Amino acid sequence: MALAQDRTITVRTKRSPDNTETNEPGIIRCRGIRFPDNESILNPVIRRKLRRRNYERIEAEAVRPQVKPGDTVLELGGGIGFMSSVMAKSCKADHVHVYEPNPDLVPYMKEVHALNGIENVTVHQGIVGAKKGKATFYQRENVLTSSMEENPRTIISPVTATHEVDVFNINTVLGQVKPNVLVCDIEGGEAGLFDKAKLSGLRMAVIEIHPQWIGEAGTRGVFEAMHKAGLTYFPKASHGKVVVFKKDW
Repeated sequence: MALAQDRTITVRTKRSPDNTETNEPGIIRCRGIRFPDNESILNPVIRRKLRRRNYERIEAEAVRPQVKPGDTVLELGGGIGFMSSVMAKSCKADHVHVYEPNPDLVPYMKEVHALNGIENVTVHQGIVGAKKGKATFYQRENVLTSSMEENPRTIISPVTATHEVDVFNINTVLGQVKPNVLVCDIEGGEAGLFDKAKLSGLRMAVIEIHPQWIGEAGTRGVFEAMHKAGLTYFPKASHGKVVVFKKDW
C-alpha cells in the first residue's frame, strides 16, 4: 500500500512587466527612469511600451553596456528623454548633449531630467545638419513620428503643426561638444548628414537607420562615413535597423 506523500505546492505570482513600476500617481517608470504621465505627449502605445519595458528597448540594450562613465555623448533626436536619461543616469556618462527640434518634447524632456535628478544633460532645441540655417519641422498627431519631411512614406499620422527651427552645422557642434559617443535617431535625417562630418573623435556611434526612407544609397552612405571615421560595424551590439559602430573592438 503506497503511503500518501506530503506535497508542497509553490504558487508563483505574476510579476509586473516593469519590475520598477510603482503606484506613484501620475508617474510611469521604465528601467529606473520616471516619466510624467502627460497624455498630450505619451499616447497609449508609448505608455504601454514604457510600462512593459519595451520602449526603445533595442536602443537601450545597445548603449547600456557600451556607454561608460567619462563619456561625452552627442544625441541627435531626443524624443521624450528616455535615451538621454538612461545614458546620464544608468550608464553614468559624464555629459549628454541632446538636439531635439520638437517644441513640445523639449520642455517635457527637461521635466523628465529634473524629475529624475539628472543634471548632466544639456538639451538644445533644433536639429543638426550639414549646413547652418533654418528648416521646417512637421509635428504630427503621433508626436514621435514628427520629422523634417512633410510626407514621408509609411507614416500616416497627420501633421498638426509646422515650426521653423534652427539648423546647427554638424562640424560646429562636434567642435563645441567634443563627443566621443554619437547616438542618432532622426527619422531619416541621417542620410547625407555625416558625409563631410569630422567624426575622428568618436570611439562609438549608435545609429538607427531608416532604409524605408533613405534607401540603399542613404544606408550605404552612413556606413561609409562611419568607416571613414575609423569606426567599424559592431555586430554584437547591433540589431536590425539599430546599428553600432566602434573602434578597437
